[in-house]
Amino acid sequence: MNYKGFLFDLDGTLVDSLPAVNRCWSQWGARHGIDAEVVLNYIHGKPAINSLRYFMSGQSEETIQAEFRWLEQQEATDTAGVTAIPGALALLTQLNHLQIPWAIVTSGSVPVAHARHRAAALPQPEVFITANDIRHGKPDPEPYLLGAQRLALKPSECVVVEDAAAGIAAGLAAGSGVVAINPATDTPDLNRVLFTVPDLRSLSLQQQSSGAFTLSLQS
Repeated sequence: MNYKGFLFDLDGTLVDSLPAVNRCWSQWGARHGIDAEVVLNYIHGKPAINSLRYFMSGQSEETIQAEFRWLEQQEATDTAGVTAIPGALALLTQLNHLQIPWAIVTSGSVPVAHARHRAAALPQPEVFITANDIRHGKPDPEPYLLGAQRLALKPSECVVVEDAAAGIAAGLAAGSGVVAINPATDTPDLNRVLFTVPDLRSLSLQQQSSGAFTLSLQS
């Protein structure tokens, strides 16, 4: 199929922030007496506020919002070890050179997403969707539908690049082609994605005379 644009998740897709994510959420779990493994098995790919509401079910929204502000501060300031995923800089540079539109569509809030994007020293996207822009987070398709809309493209004209199960589900539900980056082996619906790859070095892009492009794997 021919596509016209890219919609990239951020954490685990363009940016390796896993050590920072694990540190911050493990600290949060310790504050509440919740085992780190339990917390980390749930949170990936989801907006932080949704995860907090899950773990703090029955507590007041005011209390949950206070914990969100604490966690956001931790995540926005702890960028030690945050680096670009292999192949990310080369691919984004190529897209800019070919004038192929692309967006970042992340479940992170503005302070957290922008801090990690800066730490990885990646190009600025034309469109940057964060948790602050949406009502329904991944696995709901809303983030990717909004990303496509802001690029003035149909969702079916976009390739979603994701690592987390929630994000892969969101991309598929949006009707986009999906590339899964190093997904967990038990991720649902991997048989429906275009490719499963270890990182962005594996993708090869061929632009057509119309400006659209096709994707394949590096030989």
